Amino acid sequence: MSVRDLFKLDGRVALMTGGSRGLGLQMAEALGEMGCKLAITARKADELEEASAHLQAMGFEVLTVVNDLQQHEQIPHLVDQVLARYGQIDILVNNAGATWGAPAEDYPDEAWHKVMNLNINAPFFLSREVGRRSMIPRQQGKIINIASVAALKVLPQIGVYCMSKAAVVQMTKAMALEWGRFGINVNALCPGYIATELNEEHWVTDGGQKLV
Repeated sequence: MSVRDLFKLDGRVALMTGGSRGLGLQMAEALGEMGCKLAITARKADELEEASAHLQAMGFEVLTVVNDLQQHEQIPHLVDQVLARYGQIDILVNNAGATWGAPAEDYPDEAWHKVMNLNINAPFFLSREVGRRSMIPRQQGKIINIASVAALKVLPQIGVYCMSKAAVVQMTKAMALEWGRFGINVNALCPGYIATELNEEHWVTDGGQKLV
């Protein structure tokens, strides 16, 4: 048996948040290569269209859903659209997130709410919706929460981001504990620094040289 055969996901449906660019798009590519039908969501319609064209050119079936995960009342409608197209959600990747750098004493209220809404509130509400509507009734599912190495170590200027990602790790443990009995696996990934559009302002060295 080949390595690819061990990881085949033919016919499974994967929902990827923040799937229009960066790490989310790369993970969507990987899931598509393993045989998944894809649903990707993001705020910007033009970026979603570009990502969809890219994925379809690779031979993957793709549904795009424009959705702002900061607007929590929109989350049920997001799940509605995926279920209307595919009938089920087998894999949920909570990848969308935000960061904001500022000293704690100067941290804006707007920044706090944005980081917490996208990094911890939205993944919980979306997981809850997908869990109770598709995974728990079918007694199976996989949820992958994208945390960060920053969940394990506080870094200057981005303390609130670190807090939010630490909360993602604890949320993952809690969901895994509660939903394991339903055949649902919940795991977190804690990647290190990855140069994506989310942190583009940090792509320069001290000498002003672009990293990528």
